[in-house]
Amino acid sequence: MTRTRFENLRVYQLAEEIADLIWEVAAKWDRLAQETIGKQLINAADSIGANIAEGTGRGSHADNRRFARIARGSLFETKHWLRRAYRRRLFSEEEIASFQALINELTPKLSAYINSIGAKEKEA
Repeated sequence: MTRTRFENLRVYQLAEEIADLIWEVAAKWDRLAQETIGKQLINAADSIGANIAEGTGRGSHADNRRFARIARGSLFETKHWLRRAYRRRLFSEEEIASFQALINELTPKLSAYINSIGAKEKEA
């Protein structure tokens, strides 16, 4: 499969890393944790990359920016569910450190990406 434009974006790649890591960890939880926090966390994390991808395919800067903002909302929702899972002792310190490093990289990059969408068009 050939790569599309969104797959080359660092923000998309980071979103994939976060979602895949969450999946790996949550797949090992007991049924109660998977059915409650696990599903919410996986859905929120998967939505980050999905919205970045959808926005790039919409064809307009306004739509792309809107979906990138939705992706940022999903990132914040992911952070919420990570906090809940950590407080309920579903993650180790090492796992949380891995998530935190990825989130600390993605958060400012996603905001910068949102700000960059259509920026060249505005300058003209």
